[in-house]
Amino acid sequence: MDIELFNYNLPIELIAQSPADKRDNSRLLVINKSTKTYEDKHFFDIIDYLKPGDVIVRNNTKVLPVRLFGIKEETNAKVEVLLLKEIKKDTYECLCGNARVIKVGSKIKFSKRLSGECLQIKDEGIRVIHFIYEGIFIEILEEIGHMPLPPYIKKQLVSNDRYQTVYAKVIGSAAAPTAGFHFTEELFKKMKKKGVEVLDVTLQIGLDTFRPVKVKDTKDHHMHSEYYEITKEVADKLNRAKQEKRRIIALGTTSTRTLEANFTKYKRFTATKENTDIFIYPSYKFKAIDALITNFHLPKSTLIMLVSAFMTREFTLNCYEHAVKNKYRFFSFGDACFIF
Repeated sequence: MDIELFNYNLPIELIAQSPADKRDNSRLLVINKSTKTYEDKHFFDIIDYLKPGDVIVRNNTKVLPVRLFGIKEETNAKVEVLLLKEIKKDTYECLCGNARVIKVGSKIKFSKRLSGECLQIKDEGIRVIHFIYEGIFIEILEEIGHMPLPPYIKKQLVSNDRYQTVYAKVIGSAAAPTAGFHFTEELFKKMKKKGVEVLDVTLQIGLDTFRPVKVKDTKDHHMHSEYYEITKEVADKLNRAKQEKRRIIALGTTSTRTLEANFTKYKRFTATKENTDIFIYPSYKFKAIDALITNFHLPKSTLIMLVSAFMTREFTLNCYEHAVKNKYRFFSFGDACFIF
């Protein structure tokens, strides 16, 4: 499909630059994809649309503050480095700002305790950097690092915690599963009291979050591989829910990709630790999930393609047009949809 089919007009002022004051006070567009209808609500209203026996699956990945600012030692050029994926101990694939100044052998100083050396040059601003440090690497990142906010967010966060979900647990992502930002511990308690089951999977969000679709046709776009985990306990509970015809609700596109990749490969939910490069776009037939909680996504992105596969491209763009007219907030810190 031509990616222009997934384009829409978005006024720049609707791109949310900061999170809602209270997580569940963000707005919620409740979408019934069968009747092609929608309602304007607030996120805390989602409890009214959940039923006893529903299963919500969330991605419990945790983001480290892996955005670093440093100086190239030879020239004092300013360098921005975003750690994407650990290749081996202390050696990472990184997305670099001002990448043209970073050559093989270039040394970068980030602080008194942390420096790096470029070992390899890759395409599109990617460099392989080996880090040298004193102490514990994670503690240094938490001390000097910034959250890897998307490029459309220009404001710095007051607190790094607002670029984490309240259930973040497993360290390893280069970006947050942002649909989860709307949930509070109180809301989860209400859901469990209502009889909604909450399960965790892990998908470590990587490079594709920062890479726009640059090809003209979806068939030419290659999704980079991302690591995911599903435990036996979670797989068994998901299979039981399927057997009992209870709704499986994916919290976010990363949970969706995890569940669909797993079910597609094994024909049932199966405990595993592996990689997936699943790319979901229209004509894809969903096998694992029955409903989806997600934010409003960038034009021509793989994420709006996934949503379009779930409820048709035409209806997706119709819902987005409604959201624009009614001044919903878009992207990572923006408002949400519940699609069922």
